Amino acid sequence: MNIHGRDLRYFTSVAEELSFTRAAERLFISQPALSKQIRMLEKQLGAVLFERDRRTVRLTAVGKALLPHAREVLAAWQAAEAAVEEVKTAERCTLVIGMSTSPGRGLLPALRTRLVSRHPDAQPVLRQVNWADPSAGLADGSSDVAFVWLPLPDDDRYQYAVVAREPRLVALPDGHPLAARAASDPEGKVDFTDLLEEPFLALPPEAGPLRDYWLALDARDGRQPRIGGVVASAEETHEAVASGQGVALLATGNASLVVRDEVIAVPVRGISPSQLAVAAGRDDTRPLVLAYLAAAREVGATTC
Repeated sequence: MNIHGRDLRYFTSVAEELSFTRAAERLFISQPALSKQIRMLEKQLGAVLFERDRRTVRLTAVGKALLPHAREVLAAWQAAEAAVEEVKTAERCTLVIGMSTSPGRGLLPALRTRLVSRHPDAQPVLRQVNWADPSAGLADGSSDVAFVWLPLPDDDRYQYAVVAREPRLVALPDGHPLAARAASDPEGKVDFTDLLEEPFLALPPEAGPLRDYWLALDARDGRQPRIGGVVASAEETHEAVASGQGVALLATGNASLVVRDEVIAVPVRGISPSQLAVAAGRDDTRPLVLAYLAAAREVGATTC
């Protein structure tokens, strides 16, 4: 037996109105069409639902038995439709923002303000991602947009807007000989060539080209770095530098995440600046995603 929700809705309308004319008006259909649907329902059930004469319409015993269940089914379906719409609305309004560390720099409130001005119902949700994933959740779809460091692996898969370009620093344990050298330098810097023999802290191998970038392979003239340890968070970096396992390159805006207690940071001469970007899938055209990227371009135009 294949009973449609429409059939039950038609039946309950007639049962409540006890009039095919009034029920048809309530349902915005013609009376002949309504009568036809009720006859088809009765045929499927193998029972008469209404006693009809020229003046009255009454429920039969079968009709009376069916009515409370029909109402229950319709109420359940209405609840289901409401639940589906609620989830659909949440999905349309929720924007998951991936990041390996807090981007700082006032970027989150600046971007949120611009996003909400375009989409007042937008609900940004922040998601922390391990440093082993340089895409900050974009690669597996767990983030809608993400703060990422360039270069990105599989660069052609993404669209992005640079929101910060900053010199790179080197984090050193307090008392390291290079700290004194930086202090005596007119610009307060050390040359990257002075770091070539130092053990470096590296991102996990899964970070791919981003691992190479933070080891500054492009400035080593083919000399392989000494790896003193692998780190996957700012806290791990702080602890590893403080304990003397190695030095680590940092973006200027991220220095505060690592520099404290026994760790200092000094600017490095001879390497390219870091680039922080907001990225999304190249083919992603969802309105919230495009609005966040547009906001990132606006912010980047004032900060870069």
